[in-house]
Amino acid sequence: MEGLGLKLWGWYGRRPVILVSEPFPLMGNIAFGVIDRGTNVLQVRPTTICALSCIFCSVDAGPRTKRRQAEYIVDPKWLAEWVHRVAKEKGVSVEALIDGVGDPFTYPWLPKLVRLLKNSYLISSVAAETHGATLTKKLIDSLEEAGLDRINLSIESLSTDKARVIAGTPWYNVEKVKEMAEYIVRETNIDLHVTPVWLPGINDRDIVEIIEWAYRIGAGKKWPPITIQKYIKHRYGRHPAKTKEVSWEEYWSWLQDLEKRTGKRLRWSMEEWGMKYAPRVRQRLRKGQSVKLQIASVGWLKGELLAVVLKGDRNVTLVGARGLRPGMLTIARIVGDKDEIYLARPV
Repeated sequence: MEGLGLKLWGWYGRRPVILVSEPFPLMGNIAFGVIDRGTNVLQVRPTTICALSCIFCSVDAGPRTKRRQAEYIVDPKWLAEWVHRVAKEKGVSVEALIDGVGDPFTYPWLPKLVRLLKNSYLISSVAAETHGATLTKKLIDSLEEAGLDRINLSIESLSTDKARVIAGTPWYNVEKVKEMAEYIVRETNIDLHVTPVWLPGINDRDIVEIIEWAYRIGAGKKWPPITIQKYIKHRYGRHPAKTKEVSWEEYWSWLQDLEKRTGKRLRWSMEEWGMKYAPRVRQRLRKGQSVKLQIASVGWLKGELLAVVLKGDRNVTLVGARGLRPGMLTIARIVGDKDEIYLARPV
């Protein structure tokens, strides 16, 4: 495993945390690395770890996960190099959006990663997403010094008790999160963008309070102040019993009505975000193609293995594999290739 750039870094509960570094390829996986979805925004995923167990989490993150068998953390220098490499192949200046199937603010080298990204002439801005549970003034100051441009803060209720229920975490302190958010706006050059998830039947009134709060504290110095995210029921996510997934038509209608009721803008164009469609990197693999793989480690979710393409620069998640172990070679057929996130089954 170490020869491929993977090694055991530590443990998160009973799950191993695997450090990903050179020469392991950082495209092909939804859990870590770089994702190009055909715009001038690249998703940069340094860690899968999250401190919370939100009841609506689409990726079953946190201590209470039932589906994960491993966590990943990526070397910051190697990750920044890959972001630059992908941006160069796309041929455009990009925003590096540090997000993930975990909370990027659990990543121990976040300021270093931001600094490395800002050093690339192909990266116009760097943003990072968080639920805010691990925010501190010291970390915020370090990120400002490193050059972070924006924090996207997901906060689902301003009520202490309800926020803890939604976060699935008894120690979650929304008052502390609010304090840190207001510190960001008041004391730093970092922009704040508030991004609550609407959970119909659970936080309808809370969303109105969050809108008023976001505008009142001065979120949105350069980018829009708030975006309400739609709850989407994912196959491997958590599904709160007291909410339901509404259609996109219902969502947009609700959002339009909410704008009228609050007198606040809640919808934004791609242009207002500085976002545009851009060339994709060349797709290396196609659905139906057979490839030779080397098994690298256990995969992110139970029943999965992580593999690399021999003589290639992509990694692949292998599903439906039995009897295979790290170090083994196998032939597999690509069964999923959307946005160069590759799933394969042994032939």
